[in-house]
Amino acid sequence: MILDNILLGLSSVFTAYNMIAVAAGTGLGLLVGAMPGLSATMAIALLVPVTFVMRPETGISMLASIYMGAMYGGSIAAILVRTPGTPAAAATILDGYP
Repeated sequence: MILDNILLGLSSVFTAYNMIAVAAGTGLGLLVGAMPGLSATMAIALLVPVTFVMRPETGISMLASIYMGAMYGGSIAAILVRTPGTPAAAATILDGYP
C-alpha cells in the first residue's frame, strides 16, 4: 500500500511537462545566477507569478530547479569574473581556478 502511493507520486512528478519545467527553470536559474547582483531568492520572487498557472508539483519543481541553477550560476561568475553572482558564491572567488 505504501509502495503504491510512492509509485503514484513518482509517476505524477516525472511527467514530460514537469521535466520541461525543470529544464527551463535550471536554464533561467543559470542565467540569473551568473548575473552579479541578482540572487537566487530574487529569481524565485520574480518567477512565482509564473507558477500560478501551473499544477502544484510542476510549480514547486520549477522553483526548486531555479534555485539550484542560480546557485550553480553564481559560481560561474565568481570563478571567471571574480565577482560573485550570488552571496553564497563569495568564497568561490578565492577558491576558483583561473
